Amino acid sequence: ILSKGELQVSDKERHTQLEQMFRDIATIVADKCVNPETKRPYTVILIERAMKDIHYSVKPNKSTKQQALEVIRQLKETMQIERAHMRLRFLLPPKEGKKLKEKLKPLIKVIESEDFQEQLEIVCLVDPGCFREIDELIRSETKGKGSLEVLSLKDVEEGDEKLE
Repeated sequence: ILSKGELQVSDKERHTQLEQMFRDIATIVADKCVNPETKRPYTVILIERAMKDIHYSVKPNKSTKQQALEVIRQLKETMQIERAHMRLRFLLPPKEGKKLKEKLKPLIKVIESEDFQEQLEIVCLVDPGCFREIDELIRSETKGKGSLEVLSLKDVEEGDEKLE
């Protein structure tokens, strides 16, 4: 250990560590994703099974979050899975509001409500991958006067599903 600077890890320890990472990745994917048809979250067990079906192998030197995003991309090819949308609220000053709304439109999935009194207020659903881009756009265009508020990190439907 002193000469090479490495600690020997037994097979069982390595196997346990990889299994734990596999479970962590599946948990992250289950937290961030929904079935696009029902807007309901998938269970961790279902995600683990799907990961085994696509023969996903864990990379011990990569973070679990990076690997989870990679897994989501791979699972899209084999099953119906989609990132849960974020619910955001924008407060935009009246001058820049109309112009900025046109620039934001391609990034917004669904506009839930729009209110225009002293300032333009929009509540909408967006893809989490666009958040940083939307935030930078609002900051640069309004020069700090506009605000962006996260109402919920994932928009999912809870409760019992109604069968017909």
